[in-house]
Amino acid sequence: MGKWKKTMAAAAAALVLTAAFAGCGDEKSSGQAQSKPAAGQTIRINFPTAGASGALYAVGAAITNMWSQNIPGMQAASQASAGGVANLNMVSDGEAQVSIAISSNVYQCLNGTDSFEGHAYKDLKAIGGLYLNPNQVVAAANTNINSLEGFKGKKFAVASAGSSVYNECDVHFTAAGMKFPEDIQAEYITFTDAADMLQNGSIDGAWIMSGAPASAVTQALTSGAHLVPIPNELIEKLKAKYPWYTSYTIKAGTYPNQNEDVNTSAIKMVMFCRGDLPDDVVYQMTKTLWEHMDELGQSQKNLKGLTAANAVKDIAGVPLHPGAAKYYKEIGVLQ
Repeated sequence: MGKWKKTMAAAAAALVLTAAFAGCGDEKSSGQAQSKPAAGQTIRINFPTAGASGALYAVGAAITNMWSQNIPGMQAASQASAGGVANLNMVSDGEAQVSIAISSNVYQCLNGTDSFEGHAYKDLKAIGGLYLNPNQVVAAANTNINSLEGFKGKKFAVASAGSSVYNECDVHFTAAGMKFPEDIQAEYITFTDAADMLQNGSIDGAWIMSGAPASAVTQALTSGAHLVPIPNELIEKLKAKYPWYTSYTIKAGTYPNQNEDVNTSAIKMVMFCRGDLPDDVVYQMTKTLWEHMDELGQSQKNLKGLTAANAVKDIAGVPLHPGAAKYYKEIGVLQ
């Protein structure tokens, strides 16, 4: 998006939110959160997620629906997107106000590195860390592949070029001693298409980064595909350069025909927002999110058991939005 369009989009978003909270200054000065916009005014929040078959799509829909129902005047809506990198670009450009991505991508966007080189968004703020997002490597039923190296020369789905998934493929295959993407036959397709092609054997493998269970992985394993482990030795190698990685176990029985635990890598998902969102808007969103987390966890497995205490940890040094920080200080998880 051009600089003029970015400016106009951000200005339009700011006008909607500023108008919604006009006249609330007295409440703020008295130490109370600005929780209610003026009568008849609306706070609109656009929340891009990921592909419709990914777990993040359902998580975003549940969260925005909960905000709309519980924050007076708020109309929050989720939408499908190309994933974390696209989400960060939309928030940076003012096309969206809030979203979720893996902590590594959020860090890169804030600092203008990797996929965001030359267009850092320095006013990016965190609302809080959520769940671990595991890498799930799937091999088709007609293969006998049980390692990343086994995909050399094979047809392999890497999502779209420049996406979070593509970057994960790059980092992991490189760490495994391969040249990416030269050493594979890269297929630039969605999770949904990858699941279909794994089922019919037209590709040998796919990289899916999503909360488990993910519908695309379920579909593939139903037809005899299997998960490929990422060993701890490789994860430790990654952590030396990229400290946001951690080991993750996909428990046996998570998917059809999965009889054993599978070790893989994971990165924490971070909810982030524009820095120019009013403090009281973000305060209410953060407060309402955590006060309804148990309820959200009943319908969204990836949100089950999350705590506000862990929300301020492992977020790659991304600064909290002042509105979010206010809530965490109130409940004693932040000094």
